[in-house]
Amino acid sequence: MKRAWWKESVVYQVYWRSFYDTDGDGFGDLQGVIQKLDYIKDLGIDVIWLNPAYESPDRDNGYDISNYYEIMSKAGSMQVWETLLQEVHKRGMKLIMDLVVNHTSDQHPWFLESRSSKDNPKRDYYIWKDPKDGKEPNNWRSYFAPSTWELDETTGQYYFHSFAVEQPDLNWENPEVREAIYEMMRFWLDKGIDGFRMDVINLLAKQKGFPDSPTPETINYLGNNPGIHEYLQEMNQKVLRHYDIMTVGEIPFVTPEDGLKYVGEDRGELHTLFHFEVADDMPAWDMIRYKDIQTRWYEGLKGRGCNSQFLNNHDHTRQVSRYGNDKAFRVQSAKLLATMVHTLPGLPYVYQGEEIGMTGVRFPSIDDYNDIAMKNRYYEEVEKGREPQEVFDSLLPLSRDNSRTPMQWDDSENAGFTTGTPWIKVNPNYKEINVKKDLSDPQSVYAYYQQLIALRKQNLVMIYGDYKDLSAGDPHLYAYTRSLDGVRWLIILNHADHETQFNLPDGFNDQQKELILANYADVDAQATLTSATLRPHEARIYKL
Repeated sequence: MKRAWWKESVVYQVYWRSFYDTDGDGFGDLQGVIQKLDYIKDLGIDVIWLNPAYESPDRDNGYDISNYYEIMSKAGSMQVWETLLQEVHKRGMKLIMDLVVNHTSDQHPWFLESRSSKDNPKRDYYIWKDPKDGKEPNNWRSYFAPSTWELDETTGQYYFHSFAVEQPDLNWENPEVREAIYEMMRFWLDKGIDGFRMDVINLLAKQKGFPDSPTPETINYLGNNPGIHEYLQEMNQKVLRHYDIMTVGEIPFVTPEDGLKYVGEDRGELHTLFHFEVADDMPAWDMIRYKDIQTRWYEGLKGRGCNSQFLNNHDHTRQVSRYGNDKAFRVQSAKLLATMVHTLPGLPYVYQGEEIGMTGVRFPSIDDYNDIAMKNRYYEEVEKGREPQEVFDSLLPLSRDNSRTPMQWDDSENAGFTTGTPWIKVNPNYKEINVKKDLSDPQSVYAYYQQLIALRKQNLVMIYGDYKDLSAGDPHLYAYTRSLDGVRWLIILNHADHETQFNLPDGFNDQQKELILANYADVDAQATLTSATLRPHEARIYKL
């Protein structure tokens, strides 16, 4: 596989509204990101991914854009954004922006024109259909609502929305829409950004004829439809290939075979992707399933395309709560999960707060939550007659607000995030878990992340090395090698709350090993690996 700067990068995701508030309004802001850039740089980060900061009514936390060319006042101003870009570059880091072009806000001028009349020149910028038998045009379900269709009383037609009713989908079949989007992308690239994280980019093409689905609850009919690759190849041809940037597509509902069509180096589409066989399709930890996912994706993309590694982000519960142990073994578990993400094949992503082992949250009432997807589903289920507490409890584990609580900077009021009232409550455990505490402890989760990221910069085997699973059928132990040009690393992980035995496979020489990193401080580097007992959530990396 060809070397590239972006393949050798570690990306840090900044969900700015929960990062750091400098003006006391309770929302994080871009000035707050600027003030904390040295913190991010000291972690070893190469690329910052900034969640949407464009002008927006903020119905879906910035993913409902009303003006692609302006910065929302909550975040700051274009001048502050330009300062942020300069300061990121001054520190030798890069900045990628969220590209949200499957849909806009219903307050975008395009949509206001589109819905004004059937013969408006921008009517075809969105997807409009007549009622079918007096009802919705088909039985599809959206991500956030029981139907993808919303009736517009003025014109008597329905418009299509894959997400909230306030987020109408653009009609990518219209070449005028595509050209308008490409012009906007060039605007930001010409300002000097270093790439895009592309929101649900595989949803742009819709199924021809919008037929009813036999299983409307599955919603996979929303993505990977005929025409998507033509759109992305055109986007690459007209925009992306003219800049030295990185692109990562958020691509649900894909197998490795599908994924290769998006990121194959011979395809001229995207550099890398997020698939969701883990975060969406694996609600709780399943080691055997996870290892199978890793092997299939490695073999599917090997030498031809690049994967991404992540276990949490702004849409998914914090990894140590969802996939680890956030109680008795929080620190060990956070370090083990980090070891895994940073040593498996693909580009590692760090979601803000993950590097100090921040946990998910459990607030007492639905009123304490802001997640539009969670709240819509709650009211929908209660309306059907389900018991409210039962519905609430069922939605808690995967609520997106688990990962959206404010960054925990110190043990002062509101975790040092704001001097005002935070837009969402702070996790009550901030006095025990915060940046200030981690920075003062050489054995902290933060210090461990620093070591992992530094190792990746110094050892190409972590980036380009071949991967082999040595523990396929084991439900707790994960052991694998990464090999490149005669260098071989062995990674051993005990993903369990109890001790697990590791036996060195045939063909490995126990005498020729060097302990590179371990998440327990007292590991005997010389102890035998022929038969070793691993403690709960123990992680070790050896050079063989």
